[in-house]
Amino acid sequence: MTLGWMVLAGVAAAPFLREALRKPMGTEARVEAPGTFAELSDGITHYRWIGPVRGPVAVCVHGLTTPSMVWQEIASDLAELGYRVLVYDLYGRGYSDRVRGSYGRDLFQRQLTELLAHEGVTDDITLIGYSMGGSIATGFAAEQPGRLRRLILLAPAGIETSLGGAAKAMRDLPLIGDWMALALFPMFHRKATEAERAANPDVSDMVDYQQAELGKKGFVPAVLGSLRGALSERLEADHREISRAGVPMRRYGGMRTR
Repeated sequence: MTLGWMVLAGVAAAPFLREALRKPMGTEARVEAPGTFAELSDGITHYRWIGPVRGPVAVCVHGLTTPSMVWQEIASDLAELGYRVLVYDLYGRGYSDRVRGSYGRDLFQRQLTELLAHEGVTDDITLIGYSMGGSIATGFAAEQPGRLRRLILLAPAGIETSLGGAAKAMRDLPLIGDWMALALFPMFHRKATEAERAANPDVSDMVDYQQAELGKKGFVPAVLGSLRGALSERLEADHREISRAGVPMRRYGGMRTR
């Protein structure tokens, strides 16, 4: 093999090697995690309850790249209003397991359904979803409308597509897309989150949490898997089903993929 081919092979392999060498999400990585953990059928889920022991339950579902810490202030405000608030890390994010296989609709619907069962939540809930969490909440409401008191969607995904060219290439190109995600997504992610920090210094802590995810094994593959899975589905039929079922719903803002 010539030197040129060796250099090319090294460049091609480097992103995959870096990902393989990152520490897995396990006991050591979870030492300082707040909240607690549930062993569900697809893996371990990290979650927290915020607010009074008794009260109407509100469940908050985060987005594509933001762990459940994004809900801290909103959850605290809801708790002051008397809500018992459940926040949790989606698979592939925060302190929850990185799972093998598809990060599609079924995985996230199963995670939410099983977590509610694990916690003995049987009363109707207020379900709040942000970005990709909005698409997960929409699917849950369409499939189990009788369990919802109300549905609140914040810049939900699943209604229209607004991916840029690089994100589309990552989603649509086998292997090349995987390489692009591992090699380029961290740079794009840092740039986008730093722009958010510059525009609103109050979100600085959240930006730090988002960027810290890049150092966790399985995070970028989970983002890519979600682009190819949960975020590839359009949810017009689900919204029609929610309307037919009479679930009270409020939607704020357009689609986000963060």
